[in-house]
Amino acid sequence: MDQTQLETALRKKNAALVLAAVALVGFNAGIFEAIFSNYLSEVHNLGASRRGILEFPRELPGFLVALFTGFLYALSDARAAAVAMGALALGLVGLGYFSDSFGMMVAWMMLWSAGHHVFMPLEQSLGVALSEPGKTGKRLGLQGAAHTCFAIAGAAVVWIGVDYFDAGFPQFFTACAVAAAAAGAFLWSVRLSPAGRSRAETFRSRFFFRREYGVYYAMCVLYGARKQVFLTFGPWVLVSVFGEPASIIAKLWVASSLLGIAFRPALGWLIDKIGERPLLVADALVLAGVCVGYGFGPGLPWGPWGLRIAYACFVLDQMLFATGMARTSYLRRIAVRESDITPTLSLGVSIDHAVSMTLPIAGGLIWAAFGYPYVFALAAVISLVNALVCNLARVPRHEKTAERLAS
Repeated sequence: MDQTQLETALRKKNAALVLAAVALVGFNAGIFEAIFSNYLSEVHNLGASRRGILEFPRELPGFLVALFTGFLYALSDARAAAVAMGALALGLVGLGYFSDSFGMMVAWMMLWSAGHHVFMPLEQSLGVALSEPGKTGKRLGLQGAAHTCFAIAGAAVVWIGVDYFDAGFPQFFTACAVAAAAAGAFLWSVRLSPAGRSRAETFRSRFFFRREYGVYYAMCVLYGARKQVFLTFGPWVLVSVFGEPASIIAKLWVASSLLGIAFRPALGWLIDKIGERPLLVADALVLAGVCVGYGFGPGLPWGPWGLRIAYACFVLDQMLFATGMARTSYLRRIAVRESDITPTLSLGVSIDHAVSMTLPIAGGLIWAAFGYPYVFALAAVISLVNALVCNLARVPRHEKTAERLAS
């Protein structure tokens, strides 16, 4: 077997290990996202304004992600991701068993958040590094589909556990922690070839801005704003306004994940075929409508259909998170150097979390003063601005020429 065949075999093995890890992270997410809002409401009795304030410590590790990953400069991307999964698992155990006080809950939540946010750019970076030329969208779509499939299983665990077995939050957090630890074991087993980028090489230029990435940075800011409104207040509307149990949130996660099985790979295929800009613009415009429907639909005199509109908007919003892969693909196509990708992804996470830390506080105050619909009206305006920014995304001519030659 020649060197090229050896590298191909190693890449396929690494890709399988990363795919298995991403699937387990999806299982963890399916459980966690289905229970967390109910956990905060039922165990810690949070109101809307306090829920918004909680996002500052929850998202602070995301803002500091470039610093945290910098501490892991001597490790490969895969092993740094494994360490992140270890921190995430410990945080989940703490949330489940050692969070009697609000302060302790915040401390364990921040440890969980640090692991979660360090993993985010590394997952994308590994997907890019392990993709074949011209097939980045396909690889990211496959990872997204694996995440989605196992998120269904995780949400189904909550659904069945709550409705049929009266399972409690500690049991759910334990299942999350086991999945995260197993994902870390898979990632630790990845062995990058000599051609793979080492983290030591990548982090030599970690803290930098490039003018060429200005549109990408702007998209990160606006994505952080849009994302956090729904992550913070989307489930909170269903839990605190309509009194929905964790099993309902789980069912909505199952629905969005089932649709995502086909949606994510199709999105990856579209990225490779028509490019990122039209998809990103369409995502922003559709999301503006989703925000209006979610915020104002339930208040219309439609009886039970008002709440069903909120359900549909919740599901559609969860599906639209998949368009994040289009931003990653766009960054790869405009990157001045290949080694810029991982540090810029990490910086992008920090930028979007600079917004994520503060916007929920304003959202909580708006909710308290005017009602939850106006929080989503703000998100709709942000989405329209995002559409204008995404329309500015352009790929350098040399990248388009290289793609035509490769096809």
